[in-house]
Amino acid sequence: MPENSIRQAKFHLAFVDTNILVYAHDHSAKEKHRLSTTLLKELWETATGCLSVQVLQEFYVTITAKVKRPLSAETAAEIISMLSLWKIHTPDVQDVLRAIAIQRQYQISFWDAMIIQSAVKLGCQVLWSEDLHAGQIYAGVTVKNPFI
Repeated sequence: MPENSIRQAKFHLAFVDTNILVYAHDHSAKEKHRLSTTLLKELWETATGCLSVQVLQEFYVTITAKVKRPLSAETAAEIISMLSLWKIHTPDVQDVLRAIAIQRQYQISFWDAMIIQSAVKLGCQVLWSEDLHAGQIYAGVTVKNPFI
């Protein structure tokens, strides 16, 4: 995605899905690494980045075990510690119930519905992800894919 598209959304709260965080720390996919790093830098500079505990958990598992060159647990923990400065959503039972409703309404996976519910709860207008359909609006949150 051209950098100007990233800048257009930078002043709105933006939720970042796990895949974007992984690409930012996994150098094996060069172009996705570059684009995700640019996006995260913009979100840091504008203090508009948002995450959930679910994303941090998925990031840890993926970056330490599922990429070509896994990071050490210590390095991953340092990254997660830095990311804890962002707005973080910790889901509760009501969020799980709302995610079930989102899953049923949009016919998506429960885990994607939880991501959407976290974005909604944090007041995000944008969800950066490559997993959901770019341009689709779920529960008032617009999905953007930084790689297309």
